[in-house]
Order: sequence, then structure tokens, then C-alpha cells
Amino acid sequence: MAGCSSSSKESAVNTSSEANNNSNSSKSSDASSSNKESKSESAKTTSADIVSGIEINKADISATAKFYPYESDGIKMEVLALKANDGTIRTALNTCQVCYSSGKGYYVQEGNELVCQNCGNRFVLNMVGKSKGGCNPVPISDTSKVDDGNKIIIDKNYLDKNKAYFSNWKA
Repeated sequence: MAGCSSSSKESAVNTSSEANNNSNSSKSSDASSSNKESKSESAKTTSADIVSGIEINKADISATAKFYPYESDGIKMEVLALKANDGTIRTALNTCQVCYSSGKGYYVQEGNELVCQNCGNRFVLNMVGKSKGGCNPVPISDTSKVDDGNKIIIDKNYLDKNKAYFSNWKA
């Protein structure tokens, strides 16, 4: 939603800039540039923007997936974190976007893959947090977490909103 309102504001600035184009084109350019900077700044999530649900110490993360438990209104959930080949830390909900309702739609690591315990789909570790849809772990977007350099903080509100994925989890 934040992106939508920023786009609307930018559109409004561009519309008024076009109307005033003959009177002062440099003002229009400055406003557009300033708006783009504001849009970039507002798109970056900070620790002040989220409520801590799970904190992941980055020093503890390796190519072996680590699983972090969380509970929301009595529903047990899990986030997985691992270090990809490019050195980035990837996070996702440890539940399958397709098989979650089966109770067995969660992942176990085998070598450099995660395996869905319901359908057996194999998912390459380097794709965690990047692939959406299909039989894959549910990615956690950058707007739902903050990396402060030492730890990654997953937003409590995001976790609570996604508890339905876990309502029959590991049943």
C-alpha cells in the first residue's frame, strides 16, 4: 500500500508539473527528483517501522537451514533462515505455499535442497526468499523484516497475519 500511495503522489506531482510546464520547468524537475528520494526513503523498512516477532542473529546463520519457532494465538509457526551461495541471508516461513493445509507442508533440508514433507518437491536453497507461488517456502519480503547489520528482525504483525499457513501445520 505504501508504494501505491507514493505512486499516486508522484503521479499528482507529475500532473501538476505538466500543467505548469510552461511557467517553470526546473521547479517541476526538482519536485519530481525530491519525490523520488522520498519514495526511496519511505520504501526502506527500519526497526522503528516494525514490532519484533523473531530476531535472528546473523552470525549464527550458515548454509545449513536454521529454524526459528514462533507462536501466534496458540498456533505454532516456524521461520527458516540460511546463508545462500552469494553470502546473503535468506528467510522464509517454513511452510509450503501449496501444501500448507495438509499438515505436512513444511521443509526439511537434504544437502543443498529443502524437501517438502507433503509432496516431496525439492527446492534449491539459493532460491529461498526469492520464489513466490508453487510448492515453495513462503518468502518474507523486505518490508516485513529489518537487517540492522547484526541481526534480522521479522515483523510480529507479518507473522501474525500469516498464521493461517500454520493452522494445520505438522499435524
